[in-house]
Amino acid sequence: MRDLKLYDLLIIGSGCAGMTAAIYAGRARLSTLVVAGEAWGGQLMLTTEVENFPGFKDGILGAELMTRMREQAGRFGAEFLFRDATSVDFSSRPFRVTAAGKHYDSRAVIIATGASPKWLGVEGEKRFAGKGVSMCSTCDAPLYAGKKAVVVGGGDSAMEEALALAKFAAEVKVLHRRDSLRASKILQERAERDPKISFVWNSVVEEILGRERVEGIRIRRVDTGEESVLECDAVFLAIGRVPNTAIFAGQVELDERGYVVSREMVRTSVDGVFVAGEAADARYRQAIVEAGMGCMAAIEAQRYLETERAREPQIRRLP
Repeated sequence: MRDLKLYDLLIIGSGCAGMTAAIYAGRARLSTLVVAGEAWGGQLMLTTEVENFPGFKDGILGAELMTRMREQAGRFGAEFLFRDATSVDFSSRPFRVTAAGKHYDSRAVIIATGASPKWLGVEGEKRFAGKGVSMCSTCDAPLYAGKKAVVVGGGDSAMEEALALAKFAAEVKVLHRRDSLRASKILQERAERDPKISFVWNSVVEEILGRERVEGIRIRRVDTGEESVLECDAVFLAIGRVPNTAIFAGQVELDERGYVVSREMVRTSVDGVFVAGEAADARYRQAIVEAGMGCMAAIEAQRYLETERAREPQIRRLP
């Protein structure tokens, strides 16, 4: 089944990148559909207070920030579909996106599906997301000034999280399932020199404990099976992220990790298909960066449409 409307722009994803792109597209008078997903809003929906997004001197709740962005995009005419995109076809024009068994066609597309953090898969971690469980020290470290934090992981990301946390927390314990780190030598050395950082080796998290917020973790040694409880106020997960790009395999170029390969920041391997946010950004992973990429992608899409409109065949693909 095909939607009868041919959109100028279709945005897949509704985090900071997708919402910002929708705002700019709407102000450019592009007919825009945001395939927002059933769990719309991106990672900020799991964040309590956001203190580093410009314009909010006292901070703002993540869910409130995303709601405001959605309302702002709607004010400028963006339409929203709160269903997950299940497939795409970028092999011919207009481009096609399928969601909830229905086809949606557009002249240009912005991929803004983001990335998902890897979870431990233990009791308590999702219940306490935003209440002591975090994936971003840059975002949340100041919330734990003078408190105890645990970082789970042993790679570069884990060391970066620990070092950032040590600027605020009273103590930081790095918990790793092996007896040595995978992180680069320079980051290991920095962490080892920091008096606030210590290491818990050969251990894994079995459960995250607490009533209203994180109060500790139950851990198990992988070599002896011995279990114990480690008191803490926060658990930062640094075991990796997975880009939400599976439906784009074979449609645009992806790298070996699954991130969309971008050119000139937001252009993909398919002319007329753009990317913004963590679907392409494996380095910064900050709301303000993703919002900036959303802005750039929308501007590039507008320029693309202006160039292509005169020579675009006035033929719609058949259902």
